[in-house]
Amino acid sequence: MSAPIRLLGENSTPIWGMTNAERCRRMADKDGKPVAPGHELVFNLAYVFDPMLLRWVIEQPGTVFAWGGAPVIGQVPAGSDPMAATVIDLSDGRKLYNRQLRKLEQPFVRELTPATRREIERKSYFGAYKGVTDALTKYLWPELALWLTRGAASIGMTPNMVTAIGAALCVYATYLFAYGHYWQGMLAGFIFMVLDTVDGKLARCTITSSKWGNVADHGVDLIHPPFWWYFWGVGLGTWGLALSNQTFLLVMVAVVAGYVLQRVIEGMFIKDFGMDIHVWQKFDSDFRLITARRNPNFAILFFATLAGRPDIGLIALAWWTVISLVVHAVRLVQAYAVKRSGRPIVSWMEEAQP
Repeated sequence: MSAPIRLLGENSTPIWGMTNAERCRRMADKDGKPVAPGHELVFNLAYVFDPMLLRWVIEQPGTVFAWGGAPVIGQVPAGSDPMAATVIDLSDGRKLYNRQLRKLEQPFVRELTPATRREIERKSYFGAYKGVTDALTKYLWPELALWLTRGAASIGMTPNMVTAIGAALCVYATYLFAYGHYWQGMLAGFIFMVLDTVDGKLARCTITSSKWGNVADHGVDLIHPPFWWYFWGVGLGTWGLALSNQTFLLVMVAVVAGYVLQRVIEGMFIKDFGMDIHVWQKFDSDFRLITARRNPNFAILFFATLAGRPDIGLIALAWWTVISLVVHAVRLVQAYAVKRSGRPIVSWMEEAQP
């Protein structure tokens, strides 16, 4: 059942292909959590804000976020004056820790007008980016993904459509790798990786994410990397650089076992400490930029192939996977030691929050 909402004012300026009123309704419906008895959610249509603020007010009845003295979003007793509640004015520059996106930042709040619409879309898009991720996703293709996200929203594409196109390219890249067509495969893989960013940003910006879409997106992300690396090894024969059977076996054991065990460690950390291992300390966040996940591994293979040695690239990928696994294992052991000493395990970003 949708939470009761009250919309303040009117605003005809569209945002991500919809009105601000529709955006607010989608956010309220998407959250799905009940408000406190006798309370309602209040949205000021003059402003666009970070969806994180809605999660905060849902958890804190009687709280209103404001900007320069004007209410923006809050949960207040039905029919009451929003500014009579506990008001947190974000125009003072304060930062909040976004657990979902693993970053510490000032939530964006902007007045929505025809002149500010494009700036707001850009800000909300980058606001949907995870603060802790790999270097390629964070630095290389955000602008390209923004352009594609805007285009997809303008023609009414859903995130699931983008995921399906990306999955098809992922399979095609695997096929190309198996026959040693590395450059064509890397092009297909590159487009897939960019679309893997687009579908998530499109879902967040248009408030259209779904349970099954999320499962499909993360399922493809989780399963395909070992297949890419295996069939990359198969394709080496086309280049006359096939690894010996023993070397190929050792490389695959390192790549597959290292990948699986690293994921297991990450899962154990979430289970036992309630947060992602990469947000524990600053070192962990920095190491996530280059840890042996798909995108950094892809970069290793790209530069090795550029040098004419895709075989050495695969061997280097295997070694980097083992090194990354060791780093994660050591960090997990260190976390357990901190817990046994009685000290809390808290994200460095949460500790930095004023």
